[in-house]
Amino acid sequence: MSVNFLISQAKNIQKVIDENAPEIEALDQNIGDGDHVFNVQRGLKLVVELENTIKDLPMDKALNMIAMKVLSGIGGSSGALFGTFFMSMAKTTDLNKNINFNKACEMIINGIQAMKERGKAGVGEKTMMDVLIPVSDKLKDIKNKNEIEQELNDVIKIAKDRMLATKDMLCTKGRASFLGERAKGHIDPGARSSQLIIETICKSVINQ
Repeated sequence: MSVNFLISQAKNIQKVIDENAPEIEALDQNIGDGDHVFNVQRGLKLVVELENTIKDLPMDKALNMIAMKVLSGIGGSSGALFGTFFMSMAKTTDLNKNINFNKACEMIINGIQAMKERGKAGVGEKTMMDVLIPVSDKLKDIKNKNEIEQELNDVIKIAKDRMLATKDMLCTKGRASFLGERAKGHIDPGARSSQLIIETICKSVINQ
């Protein structure tokens, strides 16, 4: 993995999120304040715009610059969580050597763990962590395995299954927590956007 790979993934994700923005916005209007997808889109735009600044930097410096841009450029909890994700990835050891698949998994696992700690949310609380934590657990299992394509297809399935599972959950975080039982029957928008991000990255790696 390289800084150029990060930028290419940001562009791929940007396209997918833009294509699904009306759906994600509608999900958020059902149980939130409707701005989740706009925050994600803004964050992706900020990352893509950094291309010329970070493309020749070492990975840790590039990740920290992305983190600072996201933290300062996105409002609400999304900026704090995604900024934390990138900062924690940057703290992974040996990033200035060749970053292979196992090291990339370690970076993502570190980032998700930091998001979990920052947001104080776990599985079953109807948030993006309902997708990200099970994905992180799967990544811990597939490090050092040979059948990467099948394993990544399993990651895609886990992300989708866990996203769909949020439909029947009560929410204990954010604005949706005030809805009580009325939050049931609606997929969490953060879970949906996270699932799309995970699927996009996994498919990109499979098709390399």
